[in-house]
Amino acid sequence: MSGPTVPTATDAEPAAGWAPTPALGRAVLLAGLLLVAGVLLGRVDLIVLAAPFALGTAYALRRRPTALPQVWITQGDGGPLVEGGDVAAAVSVGNPDTVDYDLVVMRTRVSPWLRIDRAGFARDEAVEDGESSATAETGATAQGNGRRRSVADRPFVTSVPIDAAVDLELAGKALRWGRHPVGPAGARVATAGGLLVSRAVITEPVRVRVYPRTEPFEAVEAMPRAAGLVGAHHSRRPGEGGELAGVRVFAPGDRLRRIDWRVSLRARQLHVAATLSDRDAEVVVLLDVLAEAGRSGGVDGAASVLDTTVRATAAIAEHYLHRGDRVSLLEYGPAARRLRPAAGRRQYLTVLEWLLDVRVHVSAHEPYDQVFGPQLLSSDALVVVLTPLLDERSAQMLARLARGGRFVVAVDTLPTDLASPKDRGWAEVAYRLWRLDREIMIGQLREHGVPVVRWAGAGSLDQVLRDVARLATAPRVGGR
Repeated sequence: MSGPTVPTATDAEPAAGWAPTPALGRAVLLAGLLLVAGVLLGRVDLIVLAAPFALGTAYALRRRPTALPQVWITQGDGGPLVEGGDVAAAVSVGNPDTVDYDLVVMRTRVSPWLRIDRAGFARDEAVEDGESSATAETGATAQGNGRRRSVADRPFVTSVPIDAAVDLELAGKALRWGRHPVGPAGARVATAGGLLVSRAVITEPVRVRVYPRTEPFEAVEAMPRAAGLVGAHHSRRPGEGGELAGVRVFAPGDRLRRIDWRVSLRARQLHVAATLSDRDAEVVVLLDVLAEAGRSGGVDGAASVLDTTVRATAAIAEHYLHRGDRVSLLEYGPAARRLRPAAGRRQYLTVLEWLLDVRVHVSAHEPYDQVFGPQLLSSDALVVVLTPLLDERSAQMLARLARGGRFVVAVDTLPTDLASPKDRGWAEVAYRLWRLDREIMIGQLREHGVPVVRWAGAGSLDQVLRDVARLATAPRVGGR
């Protein structure tokens, strides 16, 4: 990786970005005072005392730096990173100058969702949390405000020779999905025996992609409508499938291997076994990003609404894409981000990448119907809506989809352990009233034909999918 542009300076002028340290000022001042005092007072001993300071300073400054250090951040090549996986990164400092860097002080910032447990230079032993080392800041506490302090919060000290680079290796654990920054990182260099110091060189952060961990999810094969050409779901249309639809009289075009000889001999006329075609289905996963509730505790802690939404979306998409179905994603919010329907492993990787940018968008305006509406959804698609049902607009959206003839399943993502407010007064009463109002809203959605089920991993949608598939095959009343 190429570093920053290297500034140059002439030998007669100080290099850009370098400044004298207080040690240089003290050495020059002391040598000057001793020389002046020795000359004025006629004392040779004072001149002898000034000679080491003057000669030492001149010797240290005989070769002056002309280039600033180079700083960059690299991410480990461990493949796709999932929640709970091991994260590895390195902050490197390079010396493009013609003089050694006697002292390099490095420091970097790391996202709180990347817990760095080990940090150290490649040639040194890694520094673990709670240990003391010459490369780490002494006296740094590992606890702060009830939360463990990351090892990367400490400054690290080393030296870098000419035309070399030193890597500060960081290793830890990814606690939550998303794009988490490592950096910005900075370094300051002292050279010429500590008489010159560079300005701080800062590099831009590197975003580490952490994909959501998919929970084990399985669902029944029941789908409201299978409208594709080929797939794993049994449709209501006759075709070359594996599901027996009945026995009928032989017709031109029927294959001989479909002849049912027992029925043909009994009826004295050729009959064939009719089958239903196997077709794929389209699944639209709609993410409600209008509100957030709960506090995220990472992969091993409590899950917020957004955590449940993203992880459930990844699990549902993985299940149906593995079966060969087409899956598309859609956000219900001001941005109305959309991922086109597709199938295959490539679509699954695209889904994971798309989920990294899911954010809550609090807005008082209704999402535009021309950007998001029933006309954008296929009439044969199964629409799975992941929503905490904290906003009335979400319930209205579900009711509109149901009235538009879409097959809708609402998945409740509100945490079950959502704590009630502890404030005094009417806070607890208001919380109970809000709970009752939410239960009434869920009951009204079910009256509109929208099943509401709580997300519980594998088997969450089994009974609901059976009910939706049964309603899809029921005869229509009144020509509807």
